[in-house]
Amino acid sequence: METVSTKQQQQQDWRFFAKSFVAGGLAGMTSKTTVAPLDRIKILLQVHNSHYRNHGVWSGLKAIVQKESFFSLYKGNGAQMVRIFPYAAVQFMSFEVYKRALSQMFPGDDRLSANIPNNHQTNVNHELKFVAGSMAGVTSVLMTYPLDLVRARLATVVNTKRDPLISIKTTGVPTTILGTLGSVFRNEGGIMGLYRGITPTVLAMIPYGGCNFYMFERLKHWCVNYSPSWTCYRASNDKLVLNVPSKLLCGGVAGAIGQTAIYPLDVARRRMQLAMTSQETAIYSESFVQTLLLTYRSHGVIRGLYRGMSVNYIRAVPMVAVSFCTYELLKQLFGLETGV
Repeated sequence: METVSTKQQQQQDWRFFAKSFVAGGLAGMTSKTTVAPLDRIKILLQVHNSHYRNHGVWSGLKAIVQKESFFSLYKGNGAQMVRIFPYAAVQFMSFEVYKRALSQMFPGDDRLSANIPNNHQTNVNHELKFVAGSMAGVTSVLMTYPLDLVRARLATVVNTKRDPLISIKTTGVPTTILGTLGSVFRNEGGIMGLYRGITPTVLAMIPYGGCNFYMFERLKHWCVNYSPSWTCYRASNDKLVLNVPSKLLCGGVAGAIGQTAIYPLDVARRRMQLAMTSQETAIYSESFVQTLLLTYRSHGVIRGLYRGMSVNYIRAVPMVAVSFCTYELLKQLFGLETGV
């Protein structure tokens, strides 16, 4: 009987984590596609692209359409989709894994029923969700970072309508995901080239991943416990579940707080990723500390370390909001518990 029970538990665990994996991947794709144009202009502003260095957010978006085309707003989004599904899937699923492991190691007083079905409910301190979120973020970054580098490279390619022949093909730079991966591997130091900028990315992900998950779970907890009449509804199993506007609000607030904390490291990451694309930017290829210092000395805090922050707020808040909301809705669709 014990063997049968163990097998059933393993099957339930496998189904739970598999569904979490798929839900996380689809949530990531939905959220990133929603803000893809803002993602591209953010990267162009961060690296002071010569075609758009004098533009702001909205003027830059208009300039992309005028100089290139409407679909150029989504340049690099194909690489983003290839990257974001495994990235988001691993992040959400590993959060569930780490959360359960930590709950077993450090049992607490708060019931953790927000994202796990009844037979998986455990006790855990809310603070441990920060640790689980950080570990999940680092895990997903390490597994998908080269695709993030490719996405950044493709997003900064500018082919104008006036001279459409000025393309990657004529300058010897590849236009595809695999071509870019191969070029970076051959010409920029092999694996080290594919992971250029990984240090600030990991350092940023520790507070960012932790803050996102912790704040979302904490805000969800507050909504259910202190304002259920406004923020929740009763599911068919009589559990309280956040309504869609509340899911979006909790996710948006969590994203805004996390992005503010780590934005300079995100700027350093992008500059390092694109350092070898020209002689002008090669000075940013050494280390993330040097990149931060050079950015600060050259452009200061507002126009350097926080360059593009306005568009980052505009994109990060809805992106994280849509990501968490979609994840929760898909878990409901897949029959996984999301109430508290």
